[in-house]
Amino acid sequence: MENLLELLKARHLAFPPATEADIARFERRVGWKLDDQLKTFYLACNGARLFSENDSPYYFLPLEKLERTRSAVYGREAEEYGPDSWWAIIDVQDGNYLAVNVATTGNGPYPIRDIFHETADEPKYCQIICPDFQTLLRRALESEGRHFWLGDTRDCSLPLLDPN
Repeated sequence: MENLLELLKARHLAFPPATEADIARFERRVGWKLDDQLKTFYLACNGARLFSENDSPYYFLPLEKLERTRSAVYGREAEEYGPDSWWAIIDVQDGNYLAVNVATTGNGPYPIRDIFHETADEPKYCQIICPDFQTLLRRALESEGRHFWLGDTRDCSLPLLDPN
């Protein structure tokens, strides 16, 4: 993870890091804990934009902008707009997000889901695209600005960059 974060900071726009106190406040506010990978990311940079400062194809949201996918996509907190345990962590433009389901982990990492704005309220259409945040970050950095999970049949677990 450290090598990926160094690469992100060297080639992309990384925001100033969050503090342990920022993370504790966030976790109290939302009622769930960041997994170890997300915590490492936010302590290194409290959000980032890859490949472009404006209209970034990967806008890693700062802690203060993380919200449930139903709020991010539909602007509503009603249960019929999606599970309350799904949180948007990356804006990939056009109303689409990548999200974590905070109800799915014991002590391990949260898998990453593709939240397509037209089907975000139907979990069966929100596919898991990566098993964890570190894999997602690696694949995003390799993507040359493309959404790697769209039309790409490569296994997300294949090591393309040094995974550290």
